[in-house]
Amino acid sequence: MKTKLMRMLVLITILITFTNCELVEGIFKAGVGVGIFIVIAVIAAIIYVISRFGKK
Repeated sequence: MKTKLMRMLVLITILITFTNCELVEGIFKAGVGVGIFIVIAVIAAIIYVISRFGKK
């Protein structure tokens, strides 16, 4: 019982210290970084494939 109460207190403390806007902002910043990486990787793969077909 005490461990459940302690977990709830820790969770409430975390929720109070982080505002929702900061949490969402962090998630979106990480998502933007990953998205940019994926777009660059796809463009590089397309350029590679086009260059391989262009040599033949």
